[in-house]
Amino acid sequence: MPENSQTQAVSCSGEREMTDLSAPASFWPTGWWRVMDLKIGIISLPIYLILVALLTVLTMEGEIKSDAPTMIAVLVLGGFTCAEIGKRLPVLHHIGAGAIFATFIPSALVYYQLLPASIVKSIVDFTKFTNFLYIYIAAIIVGSILGMDRQVLIKGFLKIFVPLGLGSIAAGAVGTLVGTLLGLGAYKTFFFIVVPIMAGGVGEGAIPLSIGYAAILGQPQGDFFAQVLPPVMLGSLTAIVLSGMLNFVGKKYPHLTGEGRLQPSESGEGDLANVSTHDDKTSAIDITSIAGAGLTAIVLYLLGVMLFHLIGLPAPVAMLFLAVVAKLSSAVSPRLQSGGLVVYRFVQVGMTYPLLFAIGVSLTPWNKLMAAFTIANLITIVATVFTLMATGAFIGRLMSMYPIETAIVNACHSGQGGTGDVAILTAANRMQLMPFAQIATRIGGAITVTLVLVILKWFA
Repeated sequence: MPENSQTQAVSCSGEREMTDLSAPASFWPTGWWRVMDLKIGIISLPIYLILVALLTVLTMEGEIKSDAPTMIAVLVLGGFTCAEIGKRLPVLHHIGAGAIFATFIPSALVYYQLLPASIVKSIVDFTKFTNFLYIYIAAIIVGSILGMDRQVLIKGFLKIFVPLGLGSIAAGAVGTLVGTLLGLGAYKTFFFIVVPIMAGGVGEGAIPLSIGYAAILGQPQGDFFAQVLPPVMLGSLTAIVLSGMLNFVGKKYPHLTGEGRLQPSESGEGDLANVSTHDDKTSAIDITSIAGAGLTAIVLYLLGVMLFHLIGLPAPVAMLFLAVVAKLSSAVSPRLQSGGLVVYRFVQVGMTYPLLFAIGVSLTPWNKLMAAFTIANLITIVATVFTLMATGAFIGRLMSMYPIETAIVNACHSGQGGTGDVAILTAANRMQLMPFAQIATRIGGAITVTLVLVILKWFA
C-alpha cells in the first residue's frame, strides 16, 4: 500500500476512535441498568417506585388482601423502607438502627393510627394464619448452625465455655440484684431484662423467648416480645460502647490483648482465630441442595414441635439443639450443610426486615414497648453487660487467655444477634473473633433460652 494511502487509513481510523470516544454513552440499556441497580434494601429503585404506586392505588380501592403475593409486597416495602431510614442515620446505624426502626416505626404507626386499617388487618391476618414467623425461625436457626465450621464449633466450645458460662451466671446474679434494689422486682428483672440481654438477639433470642413465655404463661406473644425486645437492643448498644473502650485499653496496655487471638499462638490458637464461620461455599451448590436444606430445616422444626408436645420445650429451641446435634454428629451431609448456609443467608438478607415489620404491626404494642424504657431498666442493663464482660476478662486471664479478647467474646453474648456481633467486633477492631462471637451468640443464647424456659416451666 502506498505511503499516502496508509496515512489516510490511519487518519480515518483515528477520527473514528475520536468520534466513538466523544459520543455520549447510550442510556438504553446500560444507563437504565445503572438506575435499576440503585436499591432501597434489596428493592431496585424503579421496582420500589412501582410498588409504592401500586399499593397506594390498591389501598384506595380497598383491594389490600392478606394473600401471599400482596403481603410479600407490603412487608418487603415497609420493612426495607424503615430499615433504610435507620441505616442512614449517623452513629445509630452502627448499633442496629435498621432493625430497631423496622420494628418500632410500624408499631408506632399502628398505635397512632397512621397506617391504613386495611393494611393493618391484612398484615395481622397474614402473620397469624400463615406461620410466617415459624418459617423464618426454622430457616435462620437451622441454616446458621449447619453453615458453621464443625471444627470451629467444637474448638470454640472448648475455648470459651468457662468464661462464657461463669460470666453469664455472674451477670444474671448481679443484674437481678441491681434490678431488685432499684424496685423492679427479682422476677421481672431476671425474666424480662437480664435473660433477654443474653438470649442471642432478635431472631434467635427474643422471638423464641417470647414464644416460650407465651406458651408457658398463656398470654399473647406480642406483649412478651414488646417487653424483651428493648433489653436486647439496649444490651447490644452497651456491649458496643464497652467493646470500643476495650480497644482503647488494649492500645495502652498491649500485654492484655492478642489483637484478635484468644490465647498465645503457641497454644494453637493462631490458626483458629482466622477461620471464618461463613466460608464461601455457595458457588458450587446446586438448587436441589438449597431446596433440600430448606426442607431439612422444616423437618427439624416439626421434630421440635413433637418434642414440645412430649416434654413442653418450645419448638424453636428444641429445633436449635437438634440442629447442633446433627452438626456435631455429622448426621447431615456436607452438600446439605452448604445448602443450609445459603438458606440462612437468603432468609437473613431477604426476610428479616419484612418479618420485623410484620411483628411491629401485629405483635408489638407501642405503649407497652415505651413503658420498658426507664432509668431503672437502663441501669440494670448496663450492670448486666458490664459484669458479663468483666467476668469474662477475669476468668480468661486465669486460664492464660487474653482478657480483652475473652471480654469481647462475652460481650457478643449480649449482642443483637449477627448484626450485634458485627457492630461489637467492629467497635473493638477484633473481627477475627467472629467464629467465637457466633458461638457465644447462637449457642450461648440457645442455652440461656432453654434453661430459662425449663426453669419457668417448673415454677409457673
